[in-house]
Amino acid sequence: MDKFRGTGVALVTPFAPTDFSVDYPALRRLLDFVIEGGVEYIVINGTTAESPTTSAEEKAEILRVAKEHVAGRVPLVYGIGGNDTAAVERTIRNTDLTGVDAILSASPYYNKPSQRGIVAHYQRLADASPVPVILYNVPGRTSSNMTAETTLTLAQHPNIIGIKEASGNMEQCMQIAAGKPADFLLISGDDVLTSSLVSFGGVGVISVLANAFPKPFTDMVRQALAGDFAASTKRLFELLPLNPLMYEESNPVGVKAALELLGICSGAVRLPLVEASEGLKQRIKQLL
Repeated sequence: MDKFRGTGVALVTPFAPTDFSVDYPALRRLLDFVIEGGVEYIVINGTTAESPTTSAEEKAEILRVAKEHVAGRVPLVYGIGGNDTAAVERTIRNTDLTGVDAILSASPYYNKPSQRGIVAHYQRLADASPVPVILYNVPGRTSSNMTAETTLTLAQHPNIIGIKEASGNMEQCMQIAAGKPADFLLISGDDVLTSSLVSFGGVGVISVLANAFPKPFTDMVRQALAGDFAASTKRLFELLPLNPLMYEESNPVGVKAALELLGICSGAVRLPLVEASEGLKQRIKQLL
């Protein structure tokens, strides 16, 4: 599982500022930008990609374009999730996952299932998936937390290889690190907690900031993985003022504003999200 050691980027989906269609030339430009910046792998069609507002046809074309343009330069992870287990299972079975190294699947949102329900949900998906599954715990979006006990239960499934942990609960992350199988991947889902997670067994991050700042972010993660926490922390502190601006008006509004300022893609997002306010753009510009 070394292919998922380091920095994965939760890639945004660029949209045209006029009609909000998917901007495929900008998508290719962004793919080159993050790969040249040093990211170890790319996650497409996650929540940062605004997957709730892209159609099934768009998702298929985004995946096709990404596979064609990346051309094996780095591994690809594809987001497939939802709160209807049977529907997610059908999507997995009906998606051409050739060339995809794993799927990332967020814990079911809104329904607020019990821990037993979360276990049963993921076991069903893992049984159906032809590629490995990475769990995704993000209580701030799903309104339910996957406990360490639940994660460790699911870690026993042969097709579940890791978790993107975005609870922000460091004690829970430590419990996972202490009890997990040696080859189960503990991946940070919170950019600024990555170095800390690495210090007790994490293998890296799936990052939002790495869309716009791939080189400094991958440097920070590699320093932590090499055990140079002083250097990693110094780089983290340089990036720290940017992090809250990425989420102030909801993700990926902030990081798309940064990418627009860098000339990579437009800051356009689809409703119900709206583009970054002028005030937010100016504060991001100052930090850039």
